[in-house]
Amino acid sequence: MDTIPAYQSELAEPDSLFIEVNGFRIHYKRAGDGPTLILLLHGSFMSLKSWREVSAPLAEDATLVAFDRPVCGLTSRPLPKGSAPSPYSADAQSDMVADLITALGFEQAILVGSSTGGTIAVMTALRHPERVKGLVLVGAMIFSGYATSEVPAPVLGMMKALRPIFSRIMKLMIVKLYDKAIRKFWYRQERLPDAVIATYKREFMLGPWDQAFFELFLATRRLDLDDKLPAIKAPTLVITGEHDRAVKPEESRRLADAIPNARLEVIQDCGHLPQEELPDVFVEKVRTFLRQEQLLAPQD
Repeated sequence: MDTIPAYQSELAEPDSLFIEVNGFRIHYKRAGDGPTLILLLHGSFMSLKSWREVSAPLAEDATLVAFDRPVCGLTSRPLPKGSAPSPYSADAQSDMVADLITALGFEQAILVGSSTGGTIAVMTALRHPERVKGLVLVGAMIFSGYATSEVPAPVLGMMKALRPIFSRIMKLMIVKLYDKAIRKFWYRQERLPDAVIATYKREFMLGPWDQAFFELFLATRRLDLDDKLPAIKAPTLVITGEHDRAVKPEESRRLADAIPNARLEVIQDCGHLPQEELPDVFVEKVRTFLRQEQLLAPQD
């Protein structure tokens, strides 16, 4: 990477770490020192801070890494050049996750994916099963939204030809609707401090974020995951909030039914982000799963 984005040096915190993988300078935080890696993948428009309440307890028996996914947080936002494949496609993002695991010094990881982070976790398990020891899918977007969206080819061609105009329009829409959209992820609004949403917004809108997000939008394809899910062999826990409005609980039930031997946990009184809204309950569910499936290697 030629240059380090200014926002990485300006906004990095004392425990911030950076690693270069597949053209990205990835921002991450690491906790614990166990022999098993737990890798946390947050949802769209957010950052690794989505895991702030659960990282410490989950790191007690493992090495835990939370990272800012592409177009989020302090991770760099490279723009594709020429006809090179987009680094923002679902395939490219899942390849990046697999390479991140080895770059961190591990052969496998337990992937914990929230929302579209769950989509990428599933893609990684399908494309790189040797890298995935277990899956925890939290309101994973598999049968709707990101995983099923695709711009018709003629429209896609027009949008690519008129990138500056369409990226500007999308930027205006995101700026206007950001707060309202994020608040819908919570069932009880009083659990979401204003400072948290302000931090998410500030760290999302860094560098050429509008152009990078538009490139991600252009790279979005229908993933057709339905028929592929039975191929997942890793032990899987599916978690849904009882009042999830972004990914309906019925979709999570369908996901648990489609993956062999997957377990389903419904967290009551909760929305799309149980790791934020009810972190203690979330940690208990994940720990129970990891213990019952014997996914955490004993420490020396």
